[in-house]
Amino acid sequence: MSTLVDTPVLARYDDGRIHVTMESGLEFSFPVGGNPRLEGKPAAQLNRVELSPFGLHWPDLDEDLSIRGILAGDYGQRPHRAA
Repeated sequence: MSTLVDTPVLARYDDGRIHVTMESGLEFSFPVGGNPRLEGKPAAQLNRVELSPFGLHWPDLDEDLSIRGILAGDYGQRPHRAA
């Protein structure tokens, strides 16, 4: 079992992308385009993001993305499937 040793300290929306800063100083971004729960939403909602050691959560939009998933190229662009 591997564990995530770096955690997000900042996430913000700007110009069509979510920008994330990790505790280590690593910075990365990903587009909201293609994510059915984020795309086209107002900046105020996209900037209301909660951080956890494992990922990002938008309570207003009912969206959760893991840091592992984002770094692997999965930033929610696939439709969610019912369990």
